Amino acid sequence: MSLSLNIGEVQPARPPVLVLGWGNLSRGDDALGPLFVAELLAQLPAGLRDQVEFLDDYQLQVEHALDLVGRQRVLLVDASLSCAAPFEARSVQARRDTSYTSHALSPEALLQVFEDMAGTPPPPATLLAMRGEAFELGEPMSTAAQSHLVAALVWGLDWLAEKDM
Repeated sequence: MSLSLNIGEVQPARPPVLVLGWGNLSRGDDALGPLFVAELLAQLPAGLRDQVEFLDDYQLQVEHALDLVGRQRVLLVDASLSCAAPFEARSVQARRDTSYTSHALSPEALLQVFEDMAGTPPPPATLLAMRGEAFELGEPMSTAAQSHLVAALVWGLDWLAEKDM
C-alpha cells in the first residue's frame, strides 16, 4: 500500500528556492554544510531575500521531503571526504538506495521519498559537496575546508543569481 498526499493543499506558498545544508558543528569540517547555509544567507542580495529559504540540520531525514514542497529548485549542501577540492556540484535524481531509513538519507533517497509521497517528480536539485579533511568530534575546521567554503560561497551566490529563479 502506498500513501499519496495532495501536498499542494497541505503547505502554504513558500519561496521557490530552498538551500538545505547538513552537518555537525562539533565535528570539524562536518560543519561545512550548516556554515555554508549561514554565510550564504548573510551574503544574500536583498533582491533575493523573499525568493530563498535556508534550512540546516545534522542530517537529511524523511521529514525534509516536506521542505521540498512547492519549490522550483533546491540546493543540498554537505561536507565530503571523497569529492575533489574545493567542491563539486552535480544534479541529483530521485533513487531508492540503502540509506533509506527512518533516521538518515542520501540526497537521492530524500528525492525518492518526495516522489513517493507526492506522486510527482521532485523539484530540480543540485548537490554541493565541499571537500573536508577533519571530522573528529571537537576538532576545529581545517584551513583547507575554510578555503573550500569561501570558494563554494562564490559558486552558491552565482547559483542563486541564475535567471531561472
